[in-house]
Amino acid sequence: MGGCISVSVSCDQFVNQFSQWLCVRKGYIHSLPENLAALQKAIEVLKTKHDDVKRRVDKEEFLGRRHRLSQVQVWLTNVVIIEKRFNDLFSNKEVEIERLCFCGFCSKSFGKSYHYGKMVSVMLKEVENLSSRGVFDVVTEENLVAQVEEMPIQSTVVGQETMLERVWNTLMKDGFKIMGLYGMGGVGKTTLLTQINNKFSEIDGRFDIVMWVVVSKTPEIYRIQGDIAKRLVNLELVGVPYPSRENGSIVVFTTRSRDVCGRMGVDDPMQVSCLEPKEAWDLFQNKVGENTLKSHSDIPELAKQVAEKCRGLPLALNVIGETMACKSTVQEWCHAIDVLTSSAGEFSGMEDEILPILKYSYDNLQREHVKSCFLYCSLFPEDYEIKKEELVDYWICEGFIDAKDGKERAINEGYGIIGTLVRTCLLMEEGWKKTEVKMHDVVREMALWISSDLKDQCIVRAGVGLHAVPEVKNWRAVRRMSLMKNELEKILGCPTCPQLTTLLLQKNHKLVNISGEFFRFMPNLVVLDLSWNSSLTGLPKQISELVSLRYLDLSYTNIERLPVGLQELKQLIHLNLESMKSLESIAGVSKLLSLKTLRLQKSKKALDVNSAKELQLLEHIEVLTIDIFSSLVLEHLLCSQRLAKSIQYVELIEVEEESFKILTFPSMCNIRRIGIWKCGMKEIKVEMRTSSCFSSLSKVFIGQCDGLKELTWLLFAPNLTYLDARFAEQLEDIISEEKAASVTDENASIIIPFQKLECLSLSDLPKLKSIYWSPLSFPRLSELAVQEHCPKLKKLPLNSNSGTAGVELVVKYGENKWLEGVEWEDKATELRFLATCKSLYR
Repeated sequence: MGGCISVSVSCDQFVNQFSQWLCVRKGYIHSLPENLAALQKAIEVLKTKHDDVKRRVDKEEFLGRRHRLSQVQVWLTNVVIIEKRFNDLFSNKEVEIERLCFCGFCSKSFGKSYHYGKMVSVMLKEVENLSSRGVFDVVTEENLVAQVEEMPIQSTVVGQETMLERVWNTLMKDGFKIMGLYGMGGVGKTTLLTQINNKFSEIDGRFDIVMWVVVSKTPEIYRIQGDIAKRLVNLELVGVPYPSRENGSIVVFTTRSRDVCGRMGVDDPMQVSCLEPKEAWDLFQNKVGENTLKSHSDIPELAKQVAEKCRGLPLALNVIGETMACKSTVQEWCHAIDVLTSSAGEFSGMEDEILPILKYSYDNLQREHVKSCFLYCSLFPEDYEIKKEELVDYWICEGFIDAKDGKERAINEGYGIIGTLVRTCLLMEEGWKKTEVKMHDVVREMALWISSDLKDQCIVRAGVGLHAVPEVKNWRAVRRMSLMKNELEKILGCPTCPQLTTLLLQKNHKLVNISGEFFRFMPNLVVLDLSWNSSLTGLPKQISELVSLRYLDLSYTNIERLPVGLQELKQLIHLNLESMKSLESIAGVSKLLSLKTLRLQKSKKALDVNSAKELQLLEHIEVLTIDIFSSLVLEHLLCSQRLAKSIQYVELIEVEEESFKILTFPSMCNIRRIGIWKCGMKEIKVEMRTSSCFSSLSKVFIGQCDGLKELTWLLFAPNLTYLDARFAEQLEDIISEEKAASVTDENASIIIPFQKLECLSLSDLPKLKSIYWSPLSFPRLSELAVQEHCPKLKKLPLNSNSGTAGVELVVKYGENKWLEGVEWEDKATELRFLATCKSLYR
């Protein structure tokens, strides 16, 4: 009816297997703390290996034409994956440890602890296995890529041939180099570098690879490590080895700022400048095209005028040339000239393609007051050379530079700002001593374009031939106005200008009248320049209503009397009355309670004792320029410590009183230039004999002072750069050995003169025997000129080591007979200087 199954099982076998199963599971739990510690240590070892391999791979890929092996990449990826799994697992460590009980032999939740313990144990084996496989003899293999990836460029590049050759030859000369190319926006730096890049394809085997990198304004270090550059960071920091003979590498970069070149370790960068007129014309013709230029016989001459407006800037030549390529009538070309002359910003392509590129340099200026200083320079006419000293004074009075800590500190800051603008190619230095700056015309248009977008309106009609003040729709919004260098004859009207701070009216030579009403409603005007208006003979009394005025320049006008209202300008700190050939009096100047700068040189009114006493009342005076014709006036000025310290330029002229035999200078640390003409003193002394006595003195002119026998006082002018002595019949020594010895005894130290002298000019000194009694180093002297009638000057303070500090020292002479009689220090000195001597009259 039914069935029965009989099963026989060994009890011992069952118990044994169950015990093993239970021990394994209890082992996962009991060994959990130990396994966690082992896993943590193993993962740290693995991460270290990963970092070492990754660094090695990156370096080999970065420095050569190589890429990582697939097995290496898989291993690196697996490490990253298991590291993430470990982090997830390890985050539950504390919870799982708290589950354990009975000394770790059991758990409050046996199933969970068993599962967690097993995962830890398995991962430990995986990590150990992966770590053992992380040993590689080779991690990369050669990557077959082109040596040079040529960059697209127009088929014909005009005007850069000379610069390209110069840069290329310099690069190839040493075989290793870091070179910086800097210049203003649009000048062709990128085009030049593109040509350099492509030129590398013409040489075989010289470099393993040539790479091109574009760096943004705010570069990311990891992207640049992949692209090989960084504009403002050390090469080593991004992994680029500094060029050396061993690695033979070259780094070439472009920038708009010379400062960047310095920070990149380039102390001799190459400036990419605008094209010369001929090169600019060639480029412009190329862009306009032969057909257009031949469409009318007058167009080539008109085209030259348009090209000149670009001032050699390739960007402007390209854009404007392309714009004019389709203009085939004389009228269209004449219109282009009119627009570029009066409002270049409205020219086709200017606002879209030229000005935004230039604006990048402006945007990179880090401080707002530096930007304001730059925009201020656009108030001057095209191609106008601005004196640095005057520009800084404008900035100080406008409030861009704070002068609360003294004029000298403010001036230093101003020159620092000029340096920044020059190094970023927003200004260009001009003049023999680089004492002026000017704006490239296209940069000026960019500045005017920026100003037009600001809420503070600027009216700039400088140097455009105006005969009347232009009509302005909203005088109330005008912040700055420049009508300088025009043909204005009268300035009439009564504009309401509550925001106006600067008004430039200088160099209107026909200007004869300014109505009093014109100044009535300008309560915030701080800068007023009326200089070089030679037809202007007076000012209205309403000038007293310019209650905020800080800067007033009346130099080179024919104003006869200062208006009574001038005394009411209590905020005035700068007053320039130089070269006012009709000025009768400076009475009332002492009422200008805030005055810090007063310039009086070369004005008609000779300073008398009363005027000197009035100057003594100026409590805040810091800068004074003055001519002196009387020993009494000189005495009054020099006895006032405040006035003596403030004198910056002084000329003593025809001071010949019998009582005036010895001129004794007090310490005058701010004086820059001294001229002494036709004076009767027998000796010049220094009251305080210290090296800082004339620490700012750079130029000295002495002429027709027949009583002087020596100029030993110049020992106390350590920064003297220019010395001119002439027509002094009794002068025997420039520096007298006897007098210098007495000075040395008093100071207990030897003073070596002329360490910064750049030019020494001597003429008509019949008794002059010595400049100095022994050879001097003259580290900066470039010209020693002995013009005429110095027959007794046989010995020059030169030896073969003089002038060898980098500046070529040339002896110039006016008479062959004098040169033939020179007694040189030795044969080496003779050979050196005779080879470079130059006649002054050839």
